[in-house]
Amino acid sequence: MATLKLVVGLGNPGPKYHGTRHNIGFDLVDRLAAGAGAAAFTRKFEGLVAEVEIDYRRVLLLKPDTFMNLSGRSVGQAVRFHKLDLSDVLVVCDDLNLPVGKLRMRKGGSDGGQKGLRDVAAHLGTHEFPRLRIGIGEAGEGQAVDYVLGRFRGAERARMDDALILASQAVAVWATQGVHEAMNRYNGSTTP
Repeated sequence: MATLKLVVGLGNPGPKYHGTRHNIGFDLVDRLAAGAGAAAFTRKFEGLVAEVEIDYRRVLLLKPDTFMNLSGRSVGQAVRFHKLDLSDVLVVCDDLNLPVGKLRMRKGGSDGGQKGLRDVAAHLGTHEFPRLRIGIGEAGEGQAVDYVLGRFRGAERARMDDALILASQAVAVWATQGVHEAMNRYNGSTTP
């Protein structure tokens, strides 16, 4: 098999946060694990880790247990332990600036105010690592915290379920064909 890839889903641990907008990164990682025959997660790197195969590629899935804003510790440990090139690391997170279910993959760039991405960049020493943002819609003025910690409802949930299918496909393309191909095929996508 080819080089090991790492897919990190950002979120907050514990049942209180399960299914919240802020945990869409965890949701995607769980979907990837389920698609690989319900890969078992174990504790490592201050998080939950599972190894899967995606299109004959060895992929490590990571859900940091450090809470969203401290995710970099966990990611940094995994990257250093496996001696990964940052082009082989994909961080998945929610994005308040994108409509519900819209995907945006980038090969690097700013954190855009996403504190989990900011902490990952601080621990990796650069903003130049691939990331997949999944739109959760825009919160009202001064309501960001309550909004991101809220759950999807009705039509929003259905759109997010569709977005997670597309995001899973985008991860597979990233793992096998690279970030540029995944960007070309999935940026702006909102329906399968």
